[in-house]
Amino acid sequence: MKKILVLHNIRSAQNVGAMFRTADAIGIDEIICSGYTPQPLDRFGRVDKKVSKAALGAEQSVSWRHVADLSNEIAALQNTGVQVAAVEQSSTSIDYKKYNPQNDVALVMGNEVTGVEKEILELADVVLEVPMRGRKESLNVATTAGIVLFRIFDR
Repeated sequence: MKKILVLHNIRSAQNVGAMFRTADAIGIDEIICSGYTPQPLDRFGRVDKKVSKAALGAEQSVSWRHVADLSNEIAALQNTGVQVAAVEQSSTSIDYKKYNPQNDVALVMGNEVTGVEKEILELADVVLEVPMRGRKESLNVATTAGIVLFRIFDR
């Protein structure tokens, strides 16, 4: 099973680095950065020190690329048989523990405050949610990624 992590409009370079490190730990095949998500290398090819500090070298061991248009990329992934699973609270979401993919998967993580955009949720094959039992409405995006990645891919 091919495992892809999509980081869309993530604001924090530290969160991006943390997710690179988690992706390396679970054996993600590729990370796709989209929107304004910080990348390991900036547009001039310079190392983003905040990403690299949190990633601790994982940005060099996990394949990654940037795409300008996530909608087109989702369609391209789906055309090759990849199931796109967005992680977000929504009226159509299912508990992430009930998701058991049989094919290649691209897991989409969104902005720390606003989440995965409605347009992207509508393109996804499935929307996954981590149930919240306490008073807070959500978890940090990097924490959520770690929880979901290990539950889905460490079987």
